[in-house]
Amino acid sequence: MNYKQAMEYMESLQGLGSVPGLSNIINLCEKLGNPQDELSFIHIAGTNGKGSVSAFLSSVLTCAGYRVGSYNSPTIREYRERICVGGRMIAQKSLCALLERVKEACEELVSEGKEHPTPFEVETAVGFLYFKEKKCDYVVLECGMGGKLDATNLVTRTLAAVFTPISMDHMGFLGNTIEAITEQKAGIIKSGCRVISAQQSEEVAAVIERVSREQLTEPVFVQNEDASSIRYGLERQTFLYKGEQEIEIALAGQHQVENALLALRVIDVLREEGVVISDKAVCKGFASARWSGRFEVLARKPYFVVDGAHNEDGARKLVRSIRFYFTNKKIIYIMGILKDKEYEKIISLTAPFAAHIITVKTPDNPRAMDAYELACEVAKQHESVTAAGSLEEAVEMSYLLADKDSVILAFGSLSYLGKLMDIMDKRQRKV
Repeated sequence: MNYKQAMEYMESLQGLGSVPGLSNIINLCEKLGNPQDELSFIHIAGTNGKGSVSAFLSSVLTCAGYRVGSYNSPTIREYRERICVGGRMIAQKSLCALLERVKEACEELVSEGKEHPTPFEVETAVGFLYFKEKKCDYVVLECGMGGKLDATNLVTRTLAAVFTPISMDHMGFLGNTIEAITEQKAGIIKSGCRVISAQQSEEVAAVIERVSREQLTEPVFVQNEDASSIRYGLERQTFLYKGEQEIEIALAGQHQVENALLALRVIDVLREEGVVISDKAVCKGFASARWSGRFEVLARKPYFVVDGAHNEDGARKLVRSIRFYFTNKKIIYIMGILKDKEYEKIISLTAPFAAHIITVKTPDNPRAMDAYELACEVAKQHESVTAAGSLEEAVEMSYLLADKDSVILAFGSLSYLGKLMDIMDKRQRKV
């Protein structure tokens, strides 16, 4: 199997969709010798911010001298981004070899009358094999959709269960109340593991506390007041942690300070558990951490910013950043949203800040909302909207509408931002 064949194989599995439950991944990993049982995990669940917290933790632990695996989804530009060790993507050769093993195991399961694992389950198994092969000291493991029934929850050696802010999302799979959604996400808590959470609503905190007690552990909640002397910026941000340690991060957006605080609290807990992490490694790790597509500046004069705000909570955080960084600026949106998301709420939250909105359809995604359909929904709340026929057209249109002091902000589904970033790369090479 070469890389092209590997990608074609993964594409062929897309029709299997997403099936909550652990039976498939249990069967698959048993065929592969249960590689996950030889690894130690920092397991991250939540609605938004999982990738950023993962990036901070992976970077710090790597700077501390550990071999660190990270597993994230979805990816922005390259499929292999989801499986990394030491910040480096899995090599094409390694991916192909491991995927061949997993494919054979899947075929054996089907021959035995069992279900074929889903794409996410296949990817998760490949990740476990790779992290074992690379002899990772720790794996920073991001949940897919939920927690309890997520394929990543096969793991048993959980050192820390980490929760980013939890809000309404994936209701069709996780439940229609915030308590039900939290119950699912809290399923990653294992007996006696450490539990660290961002600040949460009362309802969410109550569920995390109850599930923690049931698993004979106590949760630690981040105090946002632990960050002082905050200096926000689009290129770099700094703050004092607990009034002592100065932390610099290169990720923009006010919410990234909160994500950094959660990662710092996890580091405190890891140190309590005997993991040696120096202050120097902490500072270096945070300063060097990168997470693409999250309020990321791609160009200036005018600013061209991309952000993965694809649900209500993400839209609220995006609005906070718009108000803070771009007050009194002319803003042009490029908006692409999946049809199973809360697009009406996303539109109502973000539309008031735009001078003009350009809608796009996310390419090659069956869940994508048509650009014209999205434009019709936007038109109910904003008088200046245009549906673009392609991402290239949307970029050119946005520059025609902007002057050097304007802001072009592309947001929504993460699955189109990578293609948009490629278009911007080509555009800037021509300039």
